Amino acid sequence: MILRLKIVLLIICLASFTQSFSQADSTSKDTSIKRFQVAVFTPLYLDSVFDASQSYKLDKYFPKYINPGLEFYEGIQLALDSLEKEKAQLDVFVYDLKSVEHPLPSVLSSAEFNTIDLIIGNVNNVEMNLLANAALQKKIPFINVNFPNDGGITNNPYLVILNSTLKTHCEGIYRFLQKQFPLDDVVVFRKKGAQEDRLQAYFNDYTKVTASVPLKIKYVTLENNFDSTLLALYLNKNRGTVCIAGSLDLNFANNLCQKLSSISDDYNVKLIGMPNWDGLAELNKPGMKTLEVIYSTPFYVANTNNTALSIQDYFKTKFYSRPSDMVYRGYETMYRFGKLLLQYGPTLNSGISDKKISVFTDFDIQPVYTNRQNMTLDYFENKKLYFIRKLNGVIAGIN
Repeated sequence: MILRLKIVLLIICLASFTQSFSQADSTSKDTSIKRFQVAVFTPLYLDSVFDASQSYKLDKYFPKYINPGLEFYEGIQLALDSLEKEKAQLDVFVYDLKSVEHPLPSVLSSAEFNTIDLIIGNVNNVEMNLLANAALQKKIPFINVNFPNDGGITNNPYLVILNSTLKTHCEGIYRFLQKQFPLDDVVVFRKKGAQEDRLQAYFNDYTKVTASVPLKIKYVTLENNFDSTLLALYLNKNRGTVCIAGSLDLNFANNLCQKLSSISDDYNVKLIGMPNWDGLAELNKPGMKTLEVIYSTPFYVANTNNTALSIQDYFKTKFYSRPSDMVYRGYETMYRFGKLLLQYGPTLNSGISDKKISVFTDFDIQPVYTNRQNMTLDYFENKKLYFIRKLNGVIAGIN
């Protein structure tokens, strides 16, 4: 049943994908009304799953790699439905990043792309750099929705990173611990590696500049065969210990969770995870209930949000399923930045930090300067982080 529903959703996606192009072509010719042009990029893999006659060619097989791009597009489409009801003057072009016939470089060099006022992208590293360069050349904003890295880009005031970088997460975790657990011991359990070294450097750098009392952090490098007895040597039975998983390696994360959960009844311990722990399978296992796990995320959808509830009802009625995080991200990005484009026009950057239009997430978009001396603006980044707690099978946000 789930497989059939996914295929149906993909076929619906193809139909609306084609429709979005034809609508944009016809409406953009009306010069009596000022209409803004939006380009949306997401991986749909349509060439991989449909033949020349637009028939699904994989029979009963549905590749998982299609899901994120497809779900993101569905969120975009739902936002366009909402904007259409508000009579928003927008023409939206949707591009499949995995198209063989129309690869990204050819799209960016096309005459059609010269009229674009805003770029929204669900991208990888290479695609982000290509779109960021195009945005800089054409002086139009590019909203990078998902890729949590600046890709080495500097001096580009048209790039907006919504999925906060690792540096921002480390600084946010540091401030969170200063506020919530200022008296607890802090231990960073890490493995060997360049990425882990960078994580440790971010924490150390913030220790030097914090305006509050610095945390006293102990760093412990673990070998692959570490056990709970070794971890217990660094835990304090007399007062709380905050453990930080100082690695993005999910295998390391699973192992650390297992070992700490086995001794969590004997110690007052909290485990701070990394921003990629949203889908960590270990957190949903019964044995993990007594271990308090907290991790940061730039995206949070409250259970009481009316728009989210409407989207959930739509998916339940039409697809007998629940919307994924990418559906919410697609909806939020298209609706929020579409409205900002209508308000500020092509000079959207002047209002990029406007907080009046909020859907699910209270973005805090700030300029990032690598070189403070000459105040060169490198890009904009969302600095707002939410902290999620998982304890006794209950998931809740922390204010």
